[in-house]
Amino acid sequence: MSFVLAALFLLLIPMAGSSPPPEPVMCTHGTSGCIITNSYGSFTDRTVCHAASVTYPSTEEEVIAAVAAAVAAKQKLKVATKHSHSIPKLACPGGHDGAIISTARLNRTVRVDAAKRLMTVESGMLLRDLTEAAAAAGLALPHSPYFYGVTIGGLLSTGAHGSSLWGKGGAVHEYVVGMRIVTPAPASKGFAMVRELCAGDPDLDAVKVSIGVLGVVTQITLSLQPLFKRSLTFVSRNDSDFPEQVASWGRLHEFGDIAWLPALGKVAYRDDDRVDVSTPGNGRLNQVLLFRSTATREAIKARALEERLQQANATDAARCEDLRRQVAAVQRLGNGFTNDGVSFTGFPVVGYQHRIQASGGCIDSPEDGLATACVWDPRIRGSFFENDGFSVPLSKAPAFIAEMQKLRDLNSAAFCAAVDPRLGVFLRYVKASTAYLGMPEDSVVFDIVYYRSRIDGTPRVHADVVDELEQLALTKYGGRPHWGKNRDFAFDGAIAKYPDAGKFLKVKGSEWTDKVLGISGSPSSIEKGCAIEGLCVCSEDSHCAPELGYFCRPGKVYKKARVCSFQPTGHRA
Repeated sequence: MSFVLAALFLLLIPMAGSSPPPEPVMCTHGTSGCIITNSYGSFTDRTVCHAASVTYPSTEEEVIAAVAAAVAAKQKLKVATKHSHSIPKLACPGGHDGAIISTARLNRTVRVDAAKRLMTVESGMLLRDLTEAAAAAGLALPHSPYFYGVTIGGLLSTGAHGSSLWGKGGAVHEYVVGMRIVTPAPASKGFAMVRELCAGDPDLDAVKVSIGVLGVVTQITLSLQPLFKRSLTFVSRNDSDFPEQVASWGRLHEFGDIAWLPALGKVAYRDDDRVDVSTPGNGRLNQVLLFRSTATREAIKARALEERLQQANATDAARCEDLRRQVAAVQRLGNGFTNDGVSFTGFPVVGYQHRIQASGGCIDSPEDGLATACVWDPRIRGSFFENDGFSVPLSKAPAFIAEMQKLRDLNSAAFCAAVDPRLGVFLRYVKASTAYLGMPEDSVVFDIVYYRSRIDGTPRVHADVVDELEQLALTKYGGRPHWGKNRDFAFDGAIAKYPDAGKFLKVKGSEWTDKVLGISGSPSSIEKGCAIEGLCVCSEDSHCAPELGYFCRPGKVYKKARVCSFQPTGHRA
């Protein structure tokens, strides 16, 4: 994890207990009259997603019955997971009459074959439980996202990944060798059927990254590796040779990632590789405070500070000073790692894969009446942010980064507000995939987290910076939005960037995914203020917030970009 990942929550008090986050589906009458959201309490367009009912099957037979009932009733049907961290509306069936199937109770290990290094689990199993069960059998999942509170089914559907160009690469779906999925069927077959897909079956390449539109995955078989250890160190440098380093770093280190702090001109390179299991060390990733139990009062104070720094009377200098303080302190704490599970004494940190690869303790701590919580729990009004993820082909990444640096050089202080210090600009490597909606070429994935107001249509300070960067990536450099984290405008035309999209488009999804897949309509919404909320790219001032001084203007470096830029009085023509 990058040295800035936990910066905003550096001073928050970690606690032993925590109120676990709420379930994504809430109903007014038992399992009917439901709404569904994500773990942050808001989709990108801020709308409430309704569903007529939800079912919680605990067996594949119950999944078949639920799918058959929905198909027979001609209901739209979507799948929800225990902790939904997808920012777009992937779990929304559309309208008020759809049905939800939750995989929360499909969370068991089906079988482990240690000799063949195969493990079959139900799709609702959390990544945390999967990696622990694998380790108990002497096995390891080679790569994963860095947050272990996601389900295996959910992370696969959005193409979630770690960082690697080695072997099969950092995407989890590359290690899938079998799946069972329940799909709609004609009445003659009972309205639902189970499809069992094995390695070599072309349909497996569709289902491995499905964005939730192909059916209900019940079981997943993974090809694992013998449990191994890793040794990692963070190397901090200035960013003068950043473009050149990005071109090579992912091939030098098996688990290498990069965090760029543009305002400070600093880059943290993760030097992270396997070592022999006899290498001393019992390191653990357990202090990433974004994922730890936090005193609610401290989370609220941290959010209040964010809001003050977003106000017009706050200066860029104040924002940059806050950034420097937080980054320095996070470095002293070992970037979230400990050498023995308790304290950090210095790099390198050496530990077993399942203890190094991910964290997320706040999701499953005992209930304590919200005295503590995950900092992003929507009930406490703590952290509230947007997360844009997009990939750029590795061959084009150095040129893209050079242009990002040009934009930074025009006003480096603007990046202190535009880019959240939790992450900076975070880079991971993903290898080319055979999955239809996986990466068609070796790529660098960029993650940018930034402040989001709770008030609809409220501009954020220096919003034009991130908007220009993303349009630069998606338009000029052939970038692709992450299926699980981005704003709606980014998905316009995205499906056309996948060479095997035609094979995938034999399916039909929900109202929102139909727009993303180009089946009907557009994911963008052209209306007053739409660009402020990331629902469109502005083409006129009304799409921004002219009454607050934000007007639609060309980008500063990428002139074809159209961004909502703050124009002081006298510069609004």
